Amino acid sequence: MPHSKTKRYAESPYQIQVLDRALALLEALSHQGPDLTLAQISELLKLHKSTAHRLIMVLERHKLIEKNSNTGKYRLGLKLFELGTKAIGQLDLRERTRPFLERAVRETGETGHLCVYDDGEVVYLDKIEPSRSVRLTSSVGRRNPAYCTAVGKAIMAFLPAPQVEEAVRKHGLDQLTRKTITTMLDLRADLAKVRSLGYAIDDEEHEEGVLCVGAPVWSVGDYPIAAISVSGPIFRLSHEKVPAVAESIMVIARALSHELGMRSEPTRGRYQGDHQGQVIGV
Repeated sequence: MPHSKTKRYAESPYQIQVLDRALALLEALSHQGPDLTLAQISELLKLHKSTAHRLIMVLERHKLIEKNSNTGKYRLGLKLFELGTKAIGQLDLRERTRPFLERAVRETGETGHLCVYDDGEVVYLDKIEPSRSVRLTSSVGRRNPAYCTAVGKAIMAFLPAPQVEEAVRKHGLDQLTRKTITTMLDLRADLAKVRSLGYAIDDEEHEEGVLCVGAPVWSVGDYPIAAISVSGPIFRLSHEKVPAVAESIMVIARALSHELGMRSEPTRGRYQGDHQGQVIGV
């Protein structure tokens, strides 16, 4: 009977072992990668090369991993990012983030934002204003370009290069202020700086007279799931204050990341896209 056949399949120790091995392979690529050879995977999982190769072919077919055509090495596939993004939508991220955002506003005295990345744009999930007479106007649910916002760049810096390229091809790099980044070369340099420092700055790039400092929020895995930032008028949130504000935001983002399941902070300077080919000019 179909029912009993399904039951036997689900209870098969072999099938459970295969699933365990597949998940272990993804974990290995996540923590030992970004790129691993078949031999390295085989050694890490203590599997014969033929067994490891069969697992790789199945995961590759489902786009959970992909092969670098230049090196022949394997890396995590973009399907994982797609699934992760959908998982974020099922979490009550705003509720869990609120205490951390309140802390950011309390420590800096500026407007705090929580944003997620969506295909080249950032969506504002939450905002908290300080008790000041002069404060920024923004709204939950609003979308802004990612390339010229601190929250957007804090996330883009750690996305796979093909995803950044596609976002730029789709949306372009429109000049919104005299300081807006308008070339792919400048964007790459700025994102490299974000990866090095651990935080991003919007120095009047999206709106004249406004400076923002943002840091990525991580969960399980090596992709940022969101970003938090504080924004203020440049006469108050000056360049001299950026280092101290940035340190505060990074500490808070790190604490939030641990709350959301991050086991260890991704190494600064690592870029998921560096091994995936050059970013093309626009």
